[in-house]
Amino acid sequence: MGDLLACFKAYDVRGVVPDELDPDLAYAIGRAYADETGAKTVCVGRDIRLSGPALSESLARGLNDAGVDVVDLGLVGTEMVYFATARYGYDGGVMITASHNPPQYNGMKMVRHESRPISGDSGLRSIEKRAHGGVWERAGTGTVTAQDCYEDFVAHLLTFDAQRTITPLKVLASPGNGAAGLALRALAPHLPLHVTSLMDEPDGTFPNGVPNPILPESRKPVEDAMAAGGYDFGVAWDGDYDRAFFFDEAGTFIEGYYIVGLLAQAILAEHPGASVIYDPRLTWNTLDVVAKAGGRAVLCKSGHAFIKERMRAENAVYGGEMSAHHYFRDHWYCDSGMIPLMLVAKLVSQTGRSLGDLVGEMVANYPCSGEVNSHVADVPGTIARVEADYADGRVDKTDGVSVEFPEWRFNLRGSNTEPVIRLNVESRGDRGLMEAKTAELLAKVRA
Repeated sequence: MGDLLACFKAYDVRGVVPDELDPDLAYAIGRAYADETGAKTVCVGRDIRLSGPALSESLARGLNDAGVDVVDLGLVGTEMVYFATARYGYDGGVMITASHNPPQYNGMKMVRHESRPISGDSGLRSIEKRAHGGVWERAGTGTVTAQDCYEDFVAHLLTFDAQRTITPLKVLASPGNGAAGLALRALAPHLPLHVTSLMDEPDGTFPNGVPNPILPESRKPVEDAMAAGGYDFGVAWDGDYDRAFFFDEAGTFIEGYYIVGLLAQAILAEHPGASVIYDPRLTWNTLDVVAKAGGRAVLCKSGHAFIKERMRAENAVYGGEMSAHHYFRDHWYCDSGMIPLMLVAKLVSQTGRSLGDLVGEMVANYPCSGEVNSHVADVPGTIARVEADYADGRVDKTDGVSVEFPEWRFNLRGSNTEPVIRLNVESRGDRGLMEAKTAELLAKVRA
């Protein structure tokens, strides 16, 4: 059986196939999931990875042997598992995906009823222990039925432009050979957009590299295609398309931080006074936008489980992370990569302004470093040492360490899975200051 200790992460299961994650472990996870949740009906989806069908079959067999009926969604995106679980009232859902990891990886993202997340502090550790123990509480004979939920999923997406205000914009869209290609084909005929697709054929061999547009080398093909001109904006997704990345009309990549502000602004226009959840890494632009739009900004630790829990507690209409995860109350508080496409197209259509113009003031007012990673031997010790050097600033420890000064601020946080420190820096309108402080902090972190 695969390596349990290597596979179970803070928020999901992820590992190299078959050394760390194999069909035997997938079977055990199915049995353990059933015992932990008590579910009677669970939907299962998978992304385009070549190991997906075998893992899906073994997971379903484990669930069946616990008496759970499995609904096989087939090749979908993570948000479609969230959609199906909540929309059809299933007791849970499992998405087989490794998101942006290399092809030899696969994994699982799990939810309970209403697509409530299962992560380290909400059942994942217990599933790990049960799978390791191999002693099962439930036994039975479940069924497997196939379900195509694309038509209903598209109808759900279209509710985000219920008044049909999107106009015939010219859009370059890149699924990166991931699962988004199928969703785009289902959605595009229902929109007036003129969509040019790039790398839209789902291919688990990743012939153009693993889709992870947060990396410059991954988004370069989109930037090159955008340079041909004539597009109103570009959009790219990661492999399971729970993250969306945008490019303005000039082909310039837009940091996810500013898309958070843009979507918050758009949603608050229709939900005045509502709450918006944001994470501590980069904050000033979001606070500014939400205040001007008459909303209420609520700080929350980074990570989908924390964001979703806080959104439910606050009945927040939207939550955004600079990592390009966007969460919506009308999507059962879950993250989606397709809804941002709808909202950006809607905003550009309604305002008549270009995407570059819409985010231009934000970029100028709050220049940021983007997330910069550093490999270090001692993550906690390094963060403590850097924090001590900036003890004269205002410190917040909601997630890692944030230190704020009148004209600039930074956040340092450790990775959940590797000896890496992630740095984000922003300033109030002074790009030179931001760049200087970024260099200063990196020198300290990497000393």
